[in-house]
Amino acid sequence: VQLQASGGGTVQSGASLRLSCVASVSVFNMYDMAWFRQAPGKEREFVGAISRAGLSTYYADSVKGRFTISRDNFKKIMFLQMNRLKPEDTAVYYCAVVRDLRKVRGTEEVTYTPDTWGQGTQVTVSS
Repeated sequence: VQLQASGGGTVQSGASLRLSCVASVSVFNMYDMAWFRQAPGKEREFVGAISRAGLSTYYADSVKGRFTISRDNFKKIMFLQMNRLKPEDTAVYYCAVVRDLRKVRGTEEVTYTPDTWGQGTQVTVSS
């Protein structure tokens, strides 16, 4: 699997951006997918994930209600719609194939194992 993310840019606080992740793979709907981000000087963090059929989505608390993950399995693309962007959303965003994606029973947390990473796309939000 090869992944290519795009769509980053520099926007003002409150604006929207949509990131895309194109997968070079024969059968895209075999894979659960996720977005991660890494801000300068910080560790890479989970943003959200989507199940292989697109029926389930999961989000970090910091983006819940503002970001939406979707996918088009026919076109082999995953999207990250980012609304009401904040300066703290500034980071390099990465898409990834993840394995063993599942919700922890009784919580809003998910577990997963990153498998394949795409290259990142820079998102900069100015105040």
